Amino acid sequence: MTWFLPDIFGVDEQRQAYDMSRAHSADIWFLKVRAWAWGITLGVAALLIGNILGALGINFFGKLFELASHAIGS
Repeated sequence: MTWFLPDIFGVDEQRQAYDMSRAHSADIWFLKVRAWAWGITLGVAALLIGNILGALGINFFGKLFELASHAIGS
């Protein structure tokens, strides 16, 4: 299969493995920081949206449960 991938994707498996093994530790650190930042941002956004829906009297999970129970017919 080694001969097949460079023809389609333009990537040589050995070159890709070599490039990944030479990744600088700072590059990996920045990727981790980026993942943590997005995780924290999305977590805070989900909590804010949940609080706003609750303040407006919208029971999201209740409606979701009703929808699921009607879908399975119980």
